[in-house]
Amino acid sequence: MIILDKPFVSNFLIDTIQKNQIPVLETPFSKTFFSEHETFFLSDDKAIESIINKKALLYTNSENAIAWISNNLSETELPQHIELFKNKSKFRELISKIYPDFYYKKVAFNNLKNIDINAIPLPFVIKPNVGFFSLGVHTIKTKNDWREALISLALEMQSANDIYPLEVMNATEFIIESYIQGEEYAIDCYFNAEGKPVILNILEHQFSSGDDVSDRLYFTSTTIIKKLKDKVQVFLEKLNNLADLTSFPLHIEIRIDQDNIIPIEGNPMRFGGWCTTPDLTYYAYGFNPYQYYFEQKEPDWNAIIEREDDAIYSIVILNNATGYSAEQIQSFDYDKLKQSFDNVLELRKIDYHKFPIFGFIFVKTAKDNFKELSAILVSDLKEFCSD
Repeated sequence: MIILDKPFVSNFLIDTIQKNQIPVLETPFSKTFFSEHETFFLSDDKAIESIINKKALLYTNSENAIAWISNNLSETELPQHIELFKNKSKFRELISKIYPDFYYKKVAFNNLKNIDINAIPLPFVIKPNVGFFSLGVHTIKTKNDWREALISLALEMQSANDIYPLEVMNATEFIIESYIQGEEYAIDCYFNAEGKPVILNILEHQFSSGDDVSDRLYFTSTTIIKKLKDKVQVFLEKLNNLADLTSFPLHIEIRIDQDNIIPIEGNPMRFGGWCTTPDLTYYAYGFNPYQYYFEQKEPDWNAIIEREDDAIYSIVILNNATGYSAEQIQSFDYDKLKQSFDNVLELRKIDYHKFPIFGFIFVKTAKDNFKELSAILVSDLKEFCSD
């Protein structure tokens, strides 16, 4: 069963539901995508019965659906397992058995100004204890960074809580934790009925600089899969020895420093937000991750990594880095943006007056043409705006 919720549902997910007749929770939002007479709609009562009694698999496209799960599925382990990942301090507590020397501290937002910066090992990262989309995330390397972060956080959290519900973004508590060295990756996976982790994609998350914490660029390739799939599989098995997850989809971000894998955070009951990474998986590798989860299928990675196509498949998140407010921007030139890439797979326009992003663009890039990705990675996007 799928719970659809704001902010975004892709055409690929809608087509997947229709072709496979996957049951969907009937809500005013989900009814906007389908005929109201669709036989796959489930009422609240039928959805609850299906999950509790019939052990139906559950997927959500958005963490906005967490509130419904918490309110209606308390008889299952789902709310507790979701809390393990959404609550970052609980997640750090969970994995402390594997990483006993990792520093973390939970702090109320109102007490941040009273923190003794001299008592915390530098560098460190501060972020909302319940958060999403790199909102409110700051890397602190100096005392001046800390002073600037406190000023920025007040504005960022006020804006974020106007957009997302408390289950997705909560500005009342923050977590301070050690800065994790190494290359960053995002993993889409699920844990099957026996608790075995099944990898659906591994994407590199590249940054424009050491201070950058944005979500501008994620990309995958057979080279990345071949290099990391076995290491990631072992890591996920260790994680599940602690979490004991079954029939559970997860998007988890990690950093790898040499052979050491340290998790950053996990996003439960879904793959990449805004229907991004699962849809990219289909473009890159030709299988449907939504369908694979519901059918409990595993990708044949050994066959995939031996194919001739070694191109890079990317998601570019067009976050508003212009320094302009949405009201100051008259228009965004999406056609000009598309001309920056050799092979655009899909462009998704987002209302930048409602969300702090202009949209998403999916692209295929030859290995010897990474410069087109490097250029967009460092762009503030002003070149595509008119004011």
